Amino acid sequence: MSHPLQRIPGLLALVVVLMLCAVILLAKADLDRMERIALSRHGPETALIVGRWRDMLKELAALDERQKIERVNGYFNQLARWRQDIDIWQQHDYWATPLELMAKREGDCEDFSIAKYMTLLLAGVDVHKMRITYVKARLGGNYGNVTQAHMVLAYYPTPNADPLILDNMISEVRPASQREDLNPVFGFNSEGLWVSGGSAPAINNPAARLSRWRDLLRRMTADGLG
Repeated sequence: MSHPLQRIPGLLALVVVLMLCAVILLAKADLDRMERIALSRHGPETALIVGRWRDMLKELAALDERQKIERVNGYFNQLARWRQDIDIWQQHDYWATPLELMAKREGDCEDFSIAKYMTLLLAGVDVHKMRITYVKARLGGNYGNVTQAHMVLAYYPTPNADPLILDNMISEVRPASQREDLNPVFGFNSEGLWVSGGSAPAINNPAARLSRWRDLLRRMTADGLG
């Protein structure tokens, strides 16, 4: 995974994808179709996983938002293991759909964060409370000397709150103030892009500038999420 600063076009393009996908998911998601596609394309084991994921979505309706994020974070962290795109897809930068993550049961940090984001959207969490966030992660914890680019999902119970961090590297959801090993670079959702944890978005409408990630939207639609 390359440094986030070297991937600004791709990052902004993902904002466009999420902007479109959020609308599609909430308005047109056909989870029956998604389960049928899982069976025909990936086999009975993946269809079973999608069925369990759908059961979890139903159960989330009775939970408060903190319980929802704990459940979704744990679900995907237990479901899949981390691997690099080059090992999974033989590509250096591939954005997997939630169905592809469930089928492969392995993905990189981007795939985990996107799947959690999309699942929480379907579970009714307000998009304004979530930002997919690129960070510099210190390997070896707070005192590590080596950093690498990483992606997490940040949940803001209120606009200026200390966000809770959903991370595939650790199982526990912790406040950002307790994750001194992470230094935010960019955060984004369907509303815009924030720089270094700022409270106001740096870019509000990147859609007019970028379209290269239409393929991901197409694959989302083909998976039944549209």
